[in-house]
Amino acid sequence: MTAAKPKKYVRKKTTRKRKKTPRWKWHVLAYALLMLLFLVFHYRDGIGYFVTDLYERIFKKEDSKEVTVHDIRAIEILDKHSECLFGFDVSHYQYEIDWKEIDSLYGKFAVDYVFLRSTMGIDGVDTKFDYNWKKAKSRLLVRGAYHYYRPDENSTQQAQNFIKNTKLEPGDFFPVLDIEELPKEQSKEKMREGLKNWLLIVEKHYGVKPIIYSGANFYEHHLKDHFPEHKIWIAKYSLFSEKMNDDWHFWQFTDKGTVNGIQTKVDLNIFKGDRHDLKQFVIQ
Repeated sequence: MTAAKPKKYVRKKTTRKRKKTPRWKWHVLAYALLMLLFLVFHYRDGIGYFVTDLYERIFKKEDSKEVTVHDIRAIEILDKHSECLFGFDVSHYQYEIDWKEIDSLYGKFAVDYVFLRSTMGIDGVDTKFDYNWKKAKSRLLVRGAYHYYRPDENSTQQAQNFIKNTKLEPGDFFPVLDIEELPKEQSKEKMREGLKNWLLIVEKHYGVKPIIYSGANFYEHHLKDHFPEHKIWIAKYSLFSEKMNDDWHFWQFTDKGTVNGIQTKVDLNIFKGDRHDLKQFVIQ
């Protein structure tokens, strides 16, 4: 008898099931793409400026400042407020300014005004104020001067410091009180009393009610409803802030703007109105 041939063992092929991508991951990817498309569309003008600037620096070898995401946002904000007036504000932190080069923001938006820091506290004086004040006038810009208020220092002496060092003329903005800090040695109510005292002394001297400058959160929590008769200038730099509140007159929307003639980053501002409206904010 012949032995039976052993059966060959045939390994069965197994098909591995491909793991399905969880549905939530597809949702996240879809939302991310939608957000990216929204940002590209929303900031299309600024992105276009960035691409143009990049092309000129790489291929044309033009010496221009690097464009940042802050510039992209600033251009979009300026585009959305084309009916308003634009300006900037400076202090000695901007060092030497080439005023002859200052004519526009981003080479596209006309500059109409500038605010300059004059004094700080009871005895501080900005070292660049006198020079910048004269140069701003030579550029035919509407000028404004502001005092940086130190809440734990005597308000009367602070008002006298501003008056002594700030000679305002017809055509200049009303004086500006810059308040950004809470006191460490007194209550908030005492701080507000000091602010009112400064405002009254300065108003009596110049014959106009000063403008109040502050950050959005500080104004909302500590100043709003306490100074209803004064013009308001608010600083708010949020990426998602695209317009001014109804009770704001000026909006400082970035502290990282770019202006020809200034080597550092600069605060940029929007005035809610046209040249006719601006007359209500300047000394006659």
